[in-house]
Amino acid sequence: MTTTAQKIRSYRGPAILSYGFRPFFLFAAAWSATAVALWVPLLTGSLYLPTALDPIQWHTHDLIFGYVPAVIAGFLLTAVPNWTGRLPVAGGPLLTLFLLWACGRLAVLCSAWIGLRLAACIDLFFLIALATIIARELVAGGNTRNAGVLALVGLLLIANMLSYAEIFFSFGHGLGNRLGIAVILVLIILIGGRIIPSFTRNWLMRHAPGRMPAPFGSFDVATMVASSMALATWVMFPEGQATALLGLIACALNTIRLHRWAGARTVAEPLVLILHVAYAFVPLGFFLLPLGINWPEIVSPTGALHAWTIGAIGIMTLAVMTRASLGHTGRPLTASRPIQFIYVAALIAVLARLVAAFGLLREPMLHLSASAWVLAFTGFVIVYAPLLTRPRS
Repeated sequence: MTTTAQKIRSYRGPAILSYGFRPFFLFAAAWSATAVALWVPLLTGSLYLPTALDPIQWHTHDLIFGYVPAVIAGFLLTAVPNWTGRLPVAGGPLLTLFLLWACGRLAVLCSAWIGLRLAACIDLFFLIALATIIARELVAGGNTRNAGVLALVGLLLIANMLSYAEIFFSFGHGLGNRLGIAVILVLIILIGGRIIPSFTRNWLMRHAPGRMPAPFGSFDVATMVASSMALATWVMFPEGQATALLGLIACALNTIRLHRWAGARTVAEPLVLILHVAYAFVPLGFFLLPLGINWPEIVSPTGALHAWTIGAIGIMTLAVMTRASLGHTGRPLTASRPIQFIYVAALIAVLARLVAAFGLLREPMLHLSASAWVLAFTGFVIVYAPLLTRPRS
């Protein structure tokens, strides 16, 4: 009888289509670097793009609903076979799903030519297809424990719909974008709570026995509930005092949760440490949230937003992509100098943007942040393209 592993090894198509993480991680990073590189001259008026969205709308939309869903697709299409014991989506079906994502990016980019409504339909179809595939695999594999992840993909689809509805019907003032960011953060809090202590424990057991990450328990559940409540309140009432109070509670709980994972003991391995660093921007965003609400003269309300988007989301996705790509292509799980460069560039990007949020050297810091972001993701493409396009070693 042929095992699932043997069937996976018997795949004879292009290596890049053998597993979901390969095309989606590679081209998500390439698109992220390209979109930010284009956004700066677009914002200053030195570049024209045929999109119906204004520069801020396009920049926000194609990172929240373009880049991040591609990373989520790469992660889920790789994780779900482990959860269900089924074969991964590969070959023609994977290519079709990838092309749906690529067509969405092209449609939004050219929406001034083809019309924003048609572009929106093309763009939304990718998340519909992804949710359908994940639901089919979970049901066929009899796995209901991970249905919450599917629900979050569905919420991300709703958020994308809302972002377009706001443009078409002039309502919401960023409701769809906030919901999209909140859903992604909940996903990080949920998945991060699984992989960060697990990967940390595995590394510490081999290299630094001693204090280990605390096991998942009632405190983690309380933190996730409080964080979800704070984010839900932020989505609906971004400037409310209840949002500020819940943000402080979520900040405290997530800070304690992060400390319980013993990240300070992983300094010797940046591939593990970066997961903790990325998660640290979750409580930092919750801390900056009430500051931006009550003292906007000190820190812009965009401070929390960019701590979450560039820090928690940007660095966490890079951390997951760099690690998963190494593991699933048979490479040692350690951060080489080029990988460390990627991490440093990403950190510079978020720190420069936070400095700008405090009103210090705003224009130079914005340009530094964008340049560092482009360097980080271009670095990922350069370092990982050979791994992602060749068969497993």
